[in-house]
Amino acid sequence: MTGAAVVIGVGNEFRRDDGVGPRVLGLLEELAREMPGVRLAGCDGEPARLIGLWEGAELAVVVDAVRGDRPGRIHELDLRTAGRHRSSPSSHALGLGAAIELAAALDRLPARLAIIAVEADDFRIGTGLSPLVADALPAVAARVARVVRAARAAGGGPADAGRRAEPGSGPGRR
Repeated sequence: MTGAAVVIGVGNEFRRDDGVGPRVLGLLEELAREMPGVRLAGCDGEPARLIGLWEGAELAVVVDAVRGDRPGRIHELDLRTAGRHRSSPSSHALGLGAAIELAAALDRLPARLAIIAVEADDFRIGTGLSPLVADALPAVAARVARVVRAARAAGGGPADAGRRAEPGSGPGRR
């Protein structure tokens, strides 16, 4: 899968804002059509499923909801910065942090992993996003598209970009 990228929308659409990951995938269908090798996939956040989806990818972009104080705020993390923020509460019992640790132990991490985390407001049972999270959807989709395009532009494929740190990325960058 050299040069391949996968965008993984993590979440449960029946737990309100937890559905932000799957919802953003719908906004990215055009990106997948215009860029061969970009695959979109939904996932419930179970570590083995996440690892299976990103295995062999040069670039994996994971979109997920996180608990926070500012619903709709977007965080962009990578493997280096995610390690410092694993204590940030995900909405999943075992989730991205466990998947990263397990994949690292099994040598099954993608060449580059980007995490787009959206602070959520409501994880109760029900459908539909809260207004602030829904308003953030276009910005989340644009951030994902920017990460994928930058990876492609940085040397013809996501693998080359995965070896460079992006200045100014990290929590709170919007």
